[in-house]
Amino acid sequence: MSGSVVVRENGQGRYQQEVIVGQHRLVADEPVSVGGADAGPAPLEFVMAGLGACTAMTVRMYAERKEMVLTHIRVEVAHEKLVVDGVNRDRIVRSLTLEGDLSPEQRARLVEIASRCPTARILAQPVMLECRLAD
Repeated sequence: MSGSVVVRENGQGRYQQEVIVGQHRLVADEPVSVGGADAGPAPLEFVMAGLGACTAMTVRMYAERKEMVLTHIRVEVAHEKLVVDGVNRDRIVRSLTLEGDLSPEQRARLVEIASRCPTARILAQPVMLECRLAD
């Protein structure tokens, strides 16, 4: 895993960004509805993709260690804004599809394990988020 991610304008569009993660190059953009060209996922979609990928990988690792017959995992991640007690909040819901010869107890355990993926743990707690000028 890389220590940092670099994001920089790529000059291809109003909001398009080149996202550099180790040897990988991705494009981020905003949808047309807010002035982008929709050339890549929006920033929140990257967060949701990371959460979905982490969830699927964590479930797969656990199922392999426990020798469960899990043949396929699908994670759908959805985001919504809502008001709770007069406060604007964000809710992210992960819906898992688990295929294979799994008992109801194994399925329940895999959902529990999914909730413990490292990315979910970070998102579920207060995070110290800083922004500063680079040297």
